[in-house]
Order: sequence, then structure tokens, then C-alpha cells
Amino acid sequence: MRYQISGKQIDIGEALQTHVETEVDELMAKYAQRPTDAQVVFSRDAHHHVCEATVHLSSGLTVQARGQANEIYNAFESCAERMDKQLRRYKRRLKDHYKDRRSPVEFAGAPSYILAAEDAVNGDEPDSLQPMIIAEMETRIPSISVGEAVMQMELGQSDVLVFRNERHGKINVVHRRNDGNIGWIDPD
Repeated sequence: MRYQISGKQIDIGEALQTHVETEVDELMAKYAQRPTDAQVVFSRDAHHHVCEATVHLSSGLTVQARGQANEIYNAFESCAERMDKQLRRYKRRLKDHYKDRRSPVEFAGAPSYILAAEDAVNGDEPDSLQPMIIAEMETRIPSISVGEAVMQMELGQSDVLVFRNERHGKINVVHRRNDGNIGWIDPD
């Protein structure tokens, strides 16, 4: 597994890197059979240390967790605890969904844009209905089932996931509703 362990404006020592690699290896061996890479970023937020970890699995799932504490090792332990809890919660579903899958999840590329927020001054109408694009990126869209999409959204701690439904090949969306339930958009 490839590791990318870094710090934002803080120095990460060799001992911390070794500790992170060992702990993540143990965690992945416990729940996930085929991790491909892990990115762990340490930063400071006022007097707290923050650890954000993202682990990509060959099955197409991405697991994300965040932890913070007064000390850097405790921040990582908090992050690892949250990741362990997520993986433990989905362990049965991970095994059930991927036992019949013969090949890794396929991804399609799609353009992704960040639009500038329009500030309506005194309720005035904007001059143009064309939004201003401030960033353009490439996004990966997985070809997975609806159940896998819901699980990916939960593991990635996001509110929305766009995916290609592997049953019929069309683009679908799952999202977290305001009432806490999950919504699924499957256009004709």
C-alpha cells in the first residue's frame, strides 16, 4: 500500500510516520482486504492537532475520517478510532457486496466545476444568468450498485454521491435528506 503522510505547516517525524503506517496496516488487515493507498494529513487548529485520513480500497470505496486532540498522536488515534468504527459498521456489507465482484469497480471521468456564489446586493437581479466558473477539475464516477453507493456515501462522510448504476448504466444520485434518511434519484 502506498502512503502519503504529510503535515500542513508542521513537521512530521519519522516515528509518527512509522506509527501511522503500522496502525493503518493493522486496521486495513482487520476489515479491508485490498487497500491501495492512504493519505494522512496533520495540521493545527488553534491549540488542537487535527488528523485527516483517506484510504482508497481497490473495490472502489473510499474511507475518510477526521480526529483532533491536544497532542498529535492522540489526534491520529482519534482519527483511527473513527475509521475503525466506520469499517466495523460496514464490515458485513463490505464482504457481502464484494464477494461476487470479479473485477475492481470501474470509474468514468467527468468534468467538475466550482461556481462563484452570487451576492445579490439589495435584492438586485444579476446582469447575466451565466454563473462564473472559478475552478475546473476532473471527477471520478464509479459504476456501482445503489447499496454500494449508499455505503460509499456513508464511509466518505459526504451528503451526496453521483454514480453510474451498474444495473442499467445510467447516472444516479444518492443524497442525505434533511430528515436523516437517504434519497435516491434514478432518472428515466
